Amino acid sequence: MINVYESVDANKRRSWLVVAGFTAFVALAAYFISRAWGGPEMFALALIISGVMSFASYYWSDRIVLGISGARPADKKRDFMFYTVAENLCLAAGLPMPKLFVIDDTAMNAFATGRDPAHATICATTGILSTLTRTELEGVIGHELSHVGNYDTRLMSIVTILVGLIILLGDWLLRASFFGGRSRDREEGNTGVIFLILGFAMAILSPVIAQIIQLAISRQREFLADASSVKLTRQPSGLISALKKLGADREPLEAANKATAHLYIVNPLKNRHDAIGWFASLFNTHPPLADRIKILESML
Repeated sequence: MINVYESVDANKRRSWLVVAGFTAFVALAAYFISRAWGGPEMFALALIISGVMSFASYYWSDRIVLGISGARPADKKRDFMFYTVAENLCLAAGLPMPKLFVIDDTAMNAFATGRDPAHATICATTGILSTLTRTELEGVIGHELSHVGNYDTRLMSIVTILVGLIILLGDWLLRASFFGGRSRDREEGNTGVIFLILGFAMAILSPVIAQIIQLAISRQREFLADASSVKLTRQPSGLISALKKLGADREPLEAANKATAHLYIVNPLKNRHDAIGWFASLFNTHPPLADRIKILESML
């Protein structure tokens, strides 16, 4: 049996180790790409552009996602259990009450968004609200509140800036080469040639590697939110039962798409099964449900 506090701490350590490794990789890739073509000003311009785009997405993420999803504000009388579960868990967690929204869809799912706990939103489908028991719903809402309390939206915004930086730098290098631009290092002898080769290699491979690491961080934060939910509700059986029901639900959520799929507690694109195999699984937005349930069961 795993102590829930030890599980939370272990998940936090693994998450930050991955983030630290990712930051080091991005810095190395950016150095070689910018060194091969354009110098430090190219790096600075890419950082500014990716930062502005990601900041706008981060600041208005709740409005964007809710608009795409067609969600309606929750009504305290109509969605009484949703409201009371969220209120009780917020009191227990010491978090401000988030805005609550509902997607009118029989598919079972939920997500959290917002730039910080003071501007958070939790959204659930009518399918999950009508199907889960109160204990099961507490596990799900606890998971989403944990994303809010752990500042996962802020973390993923930083990661998105770094991924955008690498994609922009790589794209500029390849476009400049295609249109016959000149690298500063081409006239610097063997050293320039080496940097140019490394820069091209990084430009081609880094965007894919960066996105794989981005998904790995997202999956790790799901494990952390599961453990944090148990820490908050004190009953892993609720979330375990909820995840089993969510796994059995094969109805895709029509409001979801590839851009928003990572936000949900389980993959909402049920018509697109998670890839299997060690390499294919690198591109999954969520860890396998079986793995999440197995870890939670070890806490019983």
